[in-house]
Order: sequence, then C-alpha cells, then structure tokens
Amino acid sequence: MPELAVENIKKSFNGTTVLEGIDFTVADGEFFTLLGPSGCGKSTTLSCVAGLDHPDSGTIRVGDRVFFDGNPRTTVPPEGRNLGLVFQSYALWPHMTIADNLAMPLKLRRTSKPEQQRLIDDALGKVDMLHLRDRYPHQLSGGQQQRVALARGIVYSPGVLLLDEPLSNLDARMRDQARLWLKDLQREVGITTVYVTHDQVEAMSLSDRIAVFMHGRLQQVGTPSEIYETPATPEVAGFIGRCNLLEGVIDDDTAAGHGTVRVQLGSTGQNLAVTTHNKAAAPGTAVTVGLRSERITLTSHADVRPEDTTVNVLKATIEQCSYTGARFEYQLAIGDLRIHAESAERHTGHEINLLIRPQDCLLYPGVA
Repeated sequence: MPELAVENIKKSFNGTTVLEGIDFTVADGEFFTLLGPSGCGKSTTLSCVAGLDHPDSGTIRVGDRVFFDGNPRTTVPPEGRNLGLVFQSYALWPHMTIADNLAMPLKLRRTSKPEQQRLIDDALGKVDMLHLRDRYPHQLSGGQQQRVALARGIVYSPGVLLLDEPLSNLDARMRDQARLWLKDLQREVGITTVYVTHDQVEAMSLSDRIAVFMHGRLQQVGTPSEIYETPATPEVAGFIGRCNLLEGVIDDDTAAGHGTVRVQLGSTGQNLAVTTHNKAAAPGTAVTVGLRSERITLTSHADVRPEDTTVNVLKATIEQCSYTGARFEYQLAIGDLRIHAESAERHTGHEINLLIRPQDCLLYPGVA
C-alpha cells in the first residue's frame, strides 16, 4: 500500500479559515488518527483527502499519484482516487442485502460476477459477517452494520482506508469490543488507514501515530506515548487526558537543582520545582505548568517528609470528592487555583498534602 502525503493544505468557507497549513505524511500500512474537538478541522481534512471537499491550496497525493495540487490546479474526482471511505452513519442501502451492498462498488468497477462473489465473501469473512450475507441492514445490530460498512470499504482493495468516526454510534461496551477487532482487521489487511475521532481512548488504543488538531491547525504529530507524555502545547496537554494547567512565574531564585526551576504559583504563596527538559526559562517569565491528575499523590501531614527534596509538597484543601468505582476524584483548592486529582484511597478531612515530582510537571512559556 502507498503512503499518503498531505502538504500545506489550506481551506476556508465564506472567508473563514478552517484549515491552515495542514502538513503530515501517513506511512505505508500505518494507522494514523486525526484527533481533536468538534469543529477543529479533522473531518474537513479527511473530506479533502477523499475528494468530497477541495482545498484552496496545497497538495494531496498517494504514492506518486497526485490527487490535488493547488498550483497548477489539479483535482482528481472521488471516484478516481480508489479510496475506501466509511461514514459515521454507515450509509448502507436499506433495500439491498449485505452482499448486494458490498457488490455495488465492485459493479461500478466492472468486476466480473464470479470475482465479485469471491471478494464479497472474503471481505465479509474478515469482519466475521459471512453468515449474514443475505440479511438486510435493518435486520442487523448497530455493531453488525458497522462491520458491514467496513467490509464494503475494503472489498475493492483501496489504496487508503478513510474512517470518519465509525464507532461513535455504538454504546460504550460495543465501542470497546469494536476497537479490538478494528485494529486486528487493519493489521490483517495491512491497509494504510486514516481515522477521525474526538475520542481520546480510541485514538490512544488504535493508532500508530496521532495528529492533534486545534482551531484548524495541526498542533502535534506523534505516537500515543509522545502525545501523552510530552504534549507540545498547553492546548494538547489540556485535551489529552486530565491535565491541570497552572499559571505561574519563574522564581528569581531558580536554584532548585540541575535542570530544574522554581515556579511561583500565582498568588498562592507556594512554589513548585519543575524539570525544564532543556526549555529556556528565565527568572520572571510567565509560564504554564501542566500537571496530570494521576501523577499527584494525596497524603496526610503525617506522611510528609520535609527533608525529601526530590518531591514537591503543596498544601491544599479538599472542595469535593466523587467516587467513580475504580477511583476517587478530587477537586482541590490551592489559594485561587483549582486542581483535579485522582486516588485509589478515600481521604477525609479538609486539608491535604499533594506530593508532586518535578519530572512529572510539564513546562510551557506564557499563559495558556
């Protein structure tokens, strides 16, 4: 399967820019996810790749085939791109059997009837739906319809498979199951796949790499681990997982240790030693500190060791505690700052200490 290259794509609607300089490459056989909140431009990007929308400028190609080039103006229509596309709504023909739904794209390609049957049975077998080939869509569950839509997307061996939030119509349990067999299917077929979702769990569990979109711009491209552990911007940190974004100023006394600075947290009177990870941080500079909820340890006063300089100790008050089954979630206050934390233990009382390692803090210049 060829690689997909999207180069400097720009797109606007009625004078409003919705895509600005989108640039990424999807490797042969890679599962690549476009992730972001609603309205960020991820589905528009997918539509441009599919040929359903046309960019204002830039280049889109698969292998050595150019699908779109803004200079000179070149556009290949959707039917000429040989791409598989699965919609959120599945878009199955209700008056056709499952087998007939899969036959439609093969008929358009003038595939012989014997070859049609072979390809249909092969595709339905891959999604474990061969035994239901003669049923109609209304006779299937949502999960089964989704499998049929995927089978139709791969039945003619497209160069790239495009998936636009295909699991969003399933309930939580079905989504968990669907993620497992969707990844297995993609690996078995070996097809280059571009997947659009706003669901972080889907993106983290399915993807080889993730492209995070915000406000029509590409914020970061990386592996799930890179996106989670080293988010490039406060916006990415705040969107992926549960991350507290705390405003502060680099202390004039930065002697917190090698590669570490102290950050005064607003007007709280408390400060936080933060590992810089080679980021420039001059004294007096306004910064934002990212702190993931699960990296905070809650403890009583008796458990604090003042002589331990490898960990920050912040004094906080408990404003709210919620039991979620697997853990307790806390809303905490440090002066005028609000912090979300998680713990397997139920802590009572009003005051609590937060233990935070400097290396668990993310440092960003400026105010988020």
